[in-house]
Amino acid sequence: MVSKITGARDKIESKGKPRNVGFKCAVKMVAEKNYSQLKGSNVLGFIEGTDPKLKDEYVVVTAHYDHLGKRGDDMYPGADDNASGTSTVLEICQAFVEAKKAGLGPRRSVLCMLVSGEEKGLLGSQYYAQYPIFPLEKTVVDVNVDMVGRVDDEHKDNPDYIYVIGADRLSSELHQINEHANSTYTNLTLDYKYNDEKDPNRYYYRSDHYNFAKKGIPAIFYFNGTHADYHRTSDTPDKINFEKMTKIGHLVFYTSWELANRDGRIKVDKK
Repeated sequence: MVSKITGARDKIESKGKPRNVGFKCAVKMVAEKNYSQLKGSNVLGFIEGTDPKLKDEYVVVTAHYDHLGKRGDDMYPGADDNASGTSTVLEICQAFVEAKKAGLGPRRSVLCMLVSGEEKGLLGSQYYAQYPIFPLEKTVVDVNVDMVGRVDDEHKDNPDYIYVIGADRLSSELHQINEHANSTYTNLTLDYKYNDEKDPNRYYYRSDHYNFAKKGIPAIFYFNGTHADYHRTSDTPDKINFEKMTKIGHLVFYTSWELANRDGRIKVDKK
C-alpha cells in the first residue's frame, strides 16, 4: 500500500499532473452537535360561557407574542409584529370579562390565547392543536390577530383598512358575520387581496390560525400587511397608528362577540 502511494507521489512530482490512488480502508467518523433548547409557553385566558347549552363550545381568539428577540447587539422590538396583535387580544379579553361582570357575559366560552413560537414555524399554535385544553370538535372558530398597528404603502392614503384572510375558506357564514360587524360598527375597508388562493405570499399558511384550519376549524386572520420596518430593528412603538389599531380591535371584538352569542355555531360548508 505504501509503495502504491509513494509511486503515485513520484509520478506527480515528475510529470506535474495530479494522480488518483485507490485503496481499501476502514473509516470512522464522529460528528458532535451542539444545540441549545429554548422553551416557550402559550398563555391562556378563559371566560366561561353563561349559557348551559352553549358554554361547552369555544371561540378562540389568538395572537402570537414572540418575535425575533435579540440577535448579536441588535434588538427587534416587534411593535407591530406582534405587540399590536397581542395587546388587541388582551383588550378583547378584558372586554369579555367586563361584560360578564355586568351580567352580560358571552353564551359560549371564549379562550383568549397568546401563543409562542410563531416566528419559528407556528409552533405554539401547532402544540395547542395537537394537545388542546378544550376539545377541538367543540371549538367553533379561531379569530387570529397578527399585525394590526401599521399602514402599508398600498393604503397610505387610507389607514382605515385591514386585510382579511381565510374567513371564507371553510365557512361562508364566518365571512358574512365579519362583513356585517364591519358595516354595522366600524366601516373599515376590508381588503381581500391576500385571501386569494393564488397569493404568492401565502399569508393564509403563515400565521397561527392555520393550525386550526388544518383541523377543519373555521378561522379568520386580521393583518395590516408588511412595511419597511417588517422584521427590522426599526419596528418600534412610536410608529404604531393607535387610532387605526383601536378600530380594528373593535371589529375583532364585534365579530368574536357574534360568534360567541349567536344561537347556532357557524357551519363548515366548504372543504
